[in-house]
Amino acid sequence: MFPIKTFVSERRAANLLEQVRWRNGVYCPRCRAESVIRYGSYRVFQRYLCKNCDRTFNDQTGTVFEHSAVALRKWFLAVYTYIRFNTSLRQLDVEINVSYKTIYRRVQRFLRALNTPRPQLEGPIEIDELYVKAGLKGRERDRPSRSRGLSTRGRGTYAKDKPPVFILADRGTGERYVIPAKAATESTIRLLLADRKEESVTVYTDGFRAYDPLDEDDAFDREYVVHGDGEYVDGDVHVNTCESHASLVRRWLSPHRGISKDRLTPYLRAFQLRRKVFRKPGKEALKTILKTAL
Repeated sequence: MFPIKTFVSERRAANLLEQVRWRNGVYCPRCRAESVIRYGSYRVFQRYLCKNCDRTFNDQTGTVFEHSAVALRKWFLAVYTYIRFNTSLRQLDVEINVSYKTIYRRVQRFLRALNTPRPQLEGPIEIDELYVKAGLKGRERDRPSRSRGLSTRGRGTYAKDKPPVFILADRGTGERYVIPAKAATESTIRLLLADRKEESVTVYTDGFRAYDPLDEDDAFDREYVVHGDGEYVDGDVHVNTCESHASLVRRWLSPHRGISKDRLTPYLRAFQLRRKVFRKPGKEALKTILKTAL
């Protein structure tokens, strides 16, 4: 259910921020001391005094929502609809009556605060890659405006404005990971598969030659299908889970009308968060979104 009460009441939004922010206890955001006391209020937010450094702070201090004249309930609505429904920033401009530049800066700040996913692979593991047409937007000083690789075909690299994005599907845990990279090389693939619980793990890939060195490594039991030969499934050997997830990634990036490659990582973190809250009810989803950034 859509948590409408939180989005229409500043008091409710402040209470939710306090509940999520201090879920492990109140501490000073400057010196990290836990010797704090309540010290009046600031607008609708609780104010505190640190007895260690003698400074005051409130529930917004040190968060992505501080130093903003826009109501907290509007920012909650913005981040919720952005993550939950993939609403474009232009549409948020209309919905919450805040300028596009203000929304852009605050949403980018929110995305940078999201936790980086850390794969703990159990196996068997599917791994595949897609390539995103993402260059440098705008015009650099004293240089002509750059092409964003919109006409290039096939595989690419970060330097050629078409960076690879790897999809890892851990069949053991059911987790999916979306990780951008500079290039689809052997060293990148080994780095992605390094965080695993077992010394030896089964890896399912397609016939891309960058995966071939895994055949000679005792740490990996590689099995693969060759799409070029019309082979897509051989028993348990396939990368269909990765390809299905890749289609969702493309759909997530589509409304934003081209992503600058230096902003690609935060957008993909937002996609990971969206999949995390996909089946959760509204208020629980909002809490999860806030916990990830606070």
